[in-house]
Amino acid sequence: YKRQGKVAYRSQPIPIVEAELQKLRREVVLVDQHPILFSTTVYKNLEFGLKIRGIQPDNRRRIIEETLDLVGMRSFIRSPAHQLSGGETQRVALARGLALSPRVLLCDEPTSSVDVENQTIIFNILRRINELRKITVIFTSHDRTQAAGLAHQLLVLDQGRLVPTTYENIFSGRLYSSRNGQARCRIQKNISLAVPPEQVEAGHENIRVFIDPAQIDFAVDDNSGESIPNTFQGRVVQLMAENEHIRVVIDAGILITLLLGKSRYRQTHPLVGDMLSLTIPSDSIKIL
Repeated sequence: YKRQGKVAYRSQPIPIVEAELQKLRREVVLVDQHPILFSTTVYKNLEFGLKIRGIQPDNRRRIIEETLDLVGMRSFIRSPAHQLSGGETQRVALARGLALSPRVLLCDEPTSSVDVENQTIIFNILRRINELRKITVIFTSHDRTQAAGLAHQLLVLDQGRLVPTTYENIFSGRLYSSRNGQARCRIQKNISLAVPPEQVEAGHENIRVFIDPAQIDFAVDDNSGESIPNTFQGRVVQLMAENEHIRVVIDAGILITLLLGKSRYRQTHPLVGDMLSLTIPSDSIKIL
Protein backbone atom coordinates (compact mmCIF):
# COMPACT_ATOMS: atom_id res chain seq x y z
CA TYR A 1 0.00 0.00 0.00
CA LYS A 2 1.07 3.59 -0.50
CA ARG A 3 1.64 6.24 2.14
CA GLN A 4 1.38 9.90 1.32
CA GLY A 5 2.71 12.91 3.15
CA LYS A 6 4.71 16.09 2.94
CA VAL A 7 8.35 16.81 3.71
CA ALA A 8 9.34 20.09 5.33
CA TYR A 9 12.81 21.27 6.29
CA ARG A 10 13.38 24.29 8.54
CA SER A 11 9.64 24.98 8.31
CA GLN A 12 9.71 25.12 4.51
CA PRO A 13 8.03 22.52 2.26
CA ILE A 14 10.41 20.52 0.08
CA PRO A 15 9.25 19.84 -3.49
CA ILE A 16 10.07 16.26 -4.47
CA VAL A 17 12.19 17.24 -7.47
CA GLU A 18 15.84 16.36 -7.98
CA ALA A 19 17.20 19.91 -7.84
CA GLU A 20 15.61 20.57 -4.45
CA LEU A 21 16.54 17.15 -3.07
CA GLN A 22 20.19 17.71 -4.00
CA LYS A 23 20.25 20.84 -1.83
CA LEU A 24 18.69 18.91 1.03
CA ARG A 25 21.19 16.06 0.73
CA ARG A 26 24.05 18.48 1.34
CA GLU A 27 22.61 19.32 4.75
CA VAL A 28 20.91 16.08 5.83
CA VAL A 29 22.89 12.82 6.01
CA LEU A 30 21.47 9.33 6.62
CA VAL A 31 23.29 6.57 8.51
CA ASP A 32 21.66 3.23 7.74
CA GLN A 33 20.78 0.56 10.29
CA HIS A 34 23.15 -1.86 8.51
CA PRO A 35 25.71 0.46 6.89
CA ILE A 36 27.76 -0.73 3.93
CA LEU A 37 31.36 0.44 3.82
CA PHE A 38 33.58 0.42 0.74
CA SER A 39 36.02 -2.50 0.64
CA THR A 40 39.01 -0.24 1.22
CA THR A 41 40.52 1.53 4.22
CA VAL A 42 38.60 3.49 6.84
CA TYR A 43 40.42 6.63 5.64
CA LYS A 44 39.24 6.21 2.05
CA ASN A 45 35.68 5.54 3.18
CA LEU A 46 35.59 8.97 4.81
CA GLU A 47 37.54 10.60 2.00
CA PHE A 48 35.11 9.63 -0.75
CA GLY A 49 32.38 12.11 0.13
CA LEU A 50 34.88 14.89 0.75
CA LYS A 51 36.45 14.35 -2.69
CA ILE A 52 33.00 14.49 -4.30
CA ARG A 53 32.43 17.83 -2.60
CA GLY A 54 35.74 19.21 -3.83
CA ILE A 55 37.54 19.45 -0.48
CA GLN A 56 41.30 19.86 -0.92
CA PRO A 57 43.61 16.98 0.20
CA ASP A 58 45.12 18.79 3.22
CA ASN A 59 41.69 19.73 4.49
CA ARG A 60 40.40 16.22 3.81
CA ARG A 61 43.08 14.69 6.03
CA ARG A 62 42.38 17.15 8.86
CA ILE A 63 38.61 16.57 8.70
CA ILE A 64 39.01 12.78 8.61
CA GLU A 65 41.39 12.69 11.58
CA GLU A 66 39.22 15.04 13.68
CA THR A 67 36.06 13.09 12.87
CA LEU A 68 37.61 9.71 13.66
CA ASP A 69 38.81 11.18 16.96
CA LEU A 70 35.21 12.15 17.74
CA VAL A 71 33.97 8.56 17.30
CA GLY A 72 37.05 6.95 18.90
CA MET A 73 38.27 5.28 15.68
CA ARG A 74 41.47 7.25 14.90
CA SER A 75 43.66 4.16 15.48
CA PHE A 76 41.72 2.34 12.71
CA ILE A 77 42.43 4.99 10.07
CA ARG A 78 44.42 2.59 7.83
CA SER A 79 42.46 -0.54 8.70
CA PRO A 80 40.47 -2.43 6.03
CA ALA A 81 36.86 -1.44 6.59
CA HIS A 82 35.50 -4.91 5.78
CA GLN A 83 37.39 -6.39 8.77
CA LEU A 84 35.71 -4.19 11.38
CA SER A 85 33.22 -5.50 13.95
CA GLY A 86 29.57 -4.46 13.81
CA GLY A 87 30.03 -1.73 16.42
CA GLU A 88 33.20 -0.42 14.75
CA THR A 89 31.44 -0.39 11.38
CA GLN A 90 28.59 1.67 12.81
CA ARG A 91 31.03 4.16 14.32
CA VAL A 92 32.88 4.54 11.02
CA ALA A 93 29.53 5.03 9.25
CA LEU A 94 28.72 7.81 11.73
CA ALA A 95 32.15 9.36 11.07
CA ARG A 96 31.60 9.14 7.31
CA GLY A 97 28.38 11.11 7.68
CA LEU A 98 29.85 13.61 10.14
CA ALA A 99 32.82 14.34 7.87
CA LEU A 100 30.37 16.05 5.50
CA SER A 101 29.42 18.61 8.20
CA PRO A 102 25.65 18.06 8.01
CA ARG A 103 23.10 20.18 9.80
CA VAL A 104 20.99 17.08 10.46
CA LEU A 105 22.06 13.47 11.01
CA LEU A 106 19.40 10.79 10.46
CA CYS A 107 20.18 7.48 12.18
CA ASP A 108 18.06 4.41 11.52
CA GLU A 109 18.21 2.25 14.69
CA PRO A 110 21.90 3.03 15.27
CA THR A 111 22.40 0.42 18.01
CA SER A 112 20.13 -2.43 16.90
CA SER A 113 22.90 -4.63 15.47
CA VAL A 114 25.77 -3.96 17.88
CA ASP A 115 26.85 -5.36 21.25
CA VAL A 116 25.96 -3.72 24.56
CA GLU A 117 29.37 -2.03 24.97
CA ASN A 118 29.13 -0.38 21.56
CA GLN A 119 25.51 0.61 22.18
CA THR A 120 26.70 2.79 25.07
CA ILE A 121 29.60 4.17 23.01
CA ILE A 122 27.34 5.05 20.07
CA PHE A 123 24.75 6.79 22.24
CA ASN A 124 27.51 8.81 23.88
CA ILE A 125 28.82 9.71 20.41
CA LEU A 126 25.36 10.92 19.37
CA ARG A 127 25.19 13.03 22.53
CA ARG A 128 28.61 14.59 21.82
CA ILE A 129 27.70 15.27 18.19
CA ASN A 130 24.73 17.29 19.34
CA GLU A 131 26.51 19.08 22.18
CA LEU A 132 29.86 19.83 20.52
CA ARG A 133 28.93 20.30 16.88
CA LYS A 134 25.33 21.49 17.38
CA ILE A 135 24.13 18.96 14.80
CA THR A 136 20.49 17.92 15.06
CA VAL A 137 20.31 14.15 15.49
CA ILE A 138 17.11 12.30 14.59
CA PHE A 139 17.13 8.58 15.33
CA THR A 140 14.67 5.72 15.37
CA SER A 141 14.63 3.09 18.08
CA HIS A 142 12.44 0.34 19.53
CA ASP A 143 14.14 0.82 22.90
CA ARG A 144 12.10 3.55 24.59
CA THR A 145 14.28 3.49 27.69
CA GLN A 146 17.43 4.30 25.74
CA ALA A 147 15.63 6.86 23.61
CA ALA A 148 14.12 8.67 26.58
CA GLY A 149 17.53 8.82 28.26
CA LEU A 150 19.13 10.53 25.25
CA ALA A 151 16.57 12.52 23.29
CA HIS A 152 15.28 16.01 24.03
CA GLN A 153 12.04 15.21 22.22
CA LEU A 154 10.39 11.89 21.40
CA LEU A 155 7.69 10.99 18.91
CA VAL A 156 5.98 7.61 19.19
CA LEU A 157 4.29 5.72 16.37
CA ASP A 158 1.69 3.10 17.24
CA GLN A 159 0.43 1.01 14.34
CA GLY A 160 1.69 3.66 11.94
CA ARG A 161 0.05 6.60 13.69
CA LEU A 162 1.56 9.31 15.85
CA VAL A 163 0.33 8.89 19.42
CA PRO A 164 0.35 11.57 22.15
CA THR A 165 2.96 10.00 24.40
CA THR A 166 6.63 9.20 24.69
CA TYR A 167 6.01 6.40 27.15
CA GLU A 168 4.39 2.96 27.21
CA ASN A 169 0.91 3.09 28.80
CA ILE A 170 -0.86 2.07 25.58
CA PHE A 171 -3.23 -0.85 26.09
CA SER A 172 -5.78 -2.83 24.12
CA GLY A 173 -9.15 -3.24 25.80
CA ARG A 174 -12.84 -3.85 25.34
CA LEU A 175 -15.55 -1.27 25.94
CA TYR A 176 -18.61 -2.12 27.98
CA SER A 177 -21.23 -0.37 30.13
CA SER A 178 -21.28 -0.81 33.88
CA ARG A 179 -24.51 -1.31 35.85
CA ASN A 180 -24.92 2.44 36.27
CA GLY A 181 -24.41 3.00 32.52
CA GLN A 182 -20.85 4.29 32.81
CA ALA A 183 -18.50 3.56 29.89
CA ARG A 184 -15.61 1.36 30.97
CA CYS A 185 -12.69 -0.33 29.28
CA ARG A 186 -11.57 -3.77 30.45
CA ILE A 187 -7.82 -4.06 29.91
CA GLN A 188 -7.38 -7.25 31.87
CA LYS A 189 -9.58 -9.51 33.97
CA ASN A 190 -9.00 -7.49 37.15
CA ILE A 191 -8.32 -4.09 35.59
CA SER A 192 -11.22 -2.04 34.31
CA LEU A 193 -11.09 1.73 33.80
CA ALA A 194 -13.83 4.34 33.54
CA VAL A 195 -13.24 6.26 30.31
CA PRO A 196 -14.42 9.74 29.29
CA PRO A 197 -17.88 9.26 27.74
CA GLU A 198 -17.30 12.00 25.15
CA GLN A 199 -14.53 9.89 23.61
CA VAL A 200 -16.68 6.80 23.13
CA GLU A 201 -17.86 6.15 19.56
CA ALA A 202 -20.86 3.95 18.85
CA GLY A 203 -19.99 0.61 17.31
CA HIS A 204 -16.43 0.54 18.64
CA GLU A 205 -15.92 -2.18 21.25
CA ASN A 206 -12.29 -3.20 20.79
CA ILE A 207 -10.18 -0.11 21.42
CA ARG A 208 -6.71 1.05 22.40
CA VAL A 209 -6.21 3.54 25.20
CA PHE A 210 -3.36 5.77 26.30
CA ILE A 211 -2.85 6.74 29.96
CA ASP A 212 -0.84 9.91 30.55
CA PRO A 213 2.04 8.90 32.88
CA ALA A 214 2.33 12.41 34.32
CA GLN A 215 -1.28 12.43 35.58
CA ILE A 216 -1.35 9.14 37.48
CA ASP A 217 -1.53 9.67 41.24
CA PHE A 218 -0.36 7.20 43.86
CA ALA A 219 0.09 6.53 47.56
CA VAL A 220 2.66 4.25 49.20
CA ASP A 221 1.33 1.31 51.27
CA ASP A 222 -2.26 2.49 50.88
CA ASN A 223 -4.92 -0.24 50.90
CA SER A 224 -7.87 2.09 51.32
CA GLY A 225 -8.41 3.20 47.75
CA GLU A 226 -10.51 0.41 46.35
CA SER A 227 -13.70 2.48 46.56
CA ILE A 228 -12.14 5.28 44.50
CA PRO A 229 -12.79 4.89 40.74
CA ASN A 230 -9.86 3.71 38.62
CA THR A 231 -7.78 2.74 41.65
CA PHE A 232 -5.78 -0.46 42.02
CA GLN A 233 -2.52 -1.69 43.49
CA GLY A 234 0.83 -2.58 41.98
CA ARG A 235 4.47 -3.13 42.87
CA VAL A 236 7.37 -0.89 41.81
CA VAL A 237 9.64 -2.87 39.46
CA GLN A 238 11.82 -0.15 37.91
CA LEU A 239 13.10 3.35 38.65
CA MET A 240 15.07 5.45 36.19
CA ALA A 241 16.06 9.11 35.85
CA GLU A 242 14.85 10.69 32.60
CA ASN A 243 16.07 14.24 32.13
CA GLU A 244 14.13 16.25 34.74
CA HIS A 245 11.83 13.40 35.77
CA ILE A 246 11.87 10.01 37.44
CA ARG A 247 10.31 7.16 35.50
CA VAL A 248 8.56 4.61 37.74
CA VAL A 249 7.31 1.31 36.29
CA ILE A 250 4.57 -0.47 38.25
CA ASP A 251 3.53 -4.10 37.85
CA ALA A 252 -0.21 -4.20 38.46
CA GLY A 253 -0.87 -7.23 36.26
CA ILE A 254 0.04 -4.88 33.43
CA LEU A 255 3.12 -2.66 33.40
CA ILE A 256 2.14 0.98 33.97
CA THR A 257 4.58 3.87 33.79
CA LEU A 258 4.42 6.92 36.06
CA LEU A 259 6.43 10.05 35.34
CA LEU A 260 7.30 12.01 38.48
CA GLY A 261 8.91 15.39 38.89
CA LYS A 262 12.07 15.17 40.99
CA SER A 263 10.55 17.18 43.86
CA ARG A 264 7.52 14.84 43.96
CA TYR A 265 9.88 11.85 43.96
CA ARG A 266 11.91 13.25 46.87
CA GLN A 267 8.70 13.78 48.87
CA THR A 268 7.34 10.26 48.36
CA HIS A 269 10.52 8.32 47.55
CA PRO A 270 9.00 5.05 46.25
CA LEU A 271 11.50 2.19 46.08
CA VAL A 272 11.69 -0.95 43.97
CA GLY A 273 9.50 -3.55 45.68
CA ASP A 274 7.13 -1.02 47.29
CA MET A 275 3.39 -1.55 46.90
CA LEU A 276 1.60 1.53 45.55
CA SER A 277 -2.07 2.35 45.29
CA LEU A 278 -2.57 3.92 41.86
CA THR A 279 -5.37 6.28 40.91
CA ILE A 280 -5.90 7.05 37.22
CA PRO A 281 -8.07 10.15 36.59
CA SER A 282 -10.49 9.64 33.73
CA ASP A 283 -9.19 12.78 31.99
CA SER A 284 -5.73 11.15 31.81
CA ILE A 285 -7.19 8.43 29.56
CA LYS A 286 -7.39 8.95 25.81
CA ILE A 287 -9.00 6.51 23.37
CA LEU A 288 -6.72 6.18 20.34
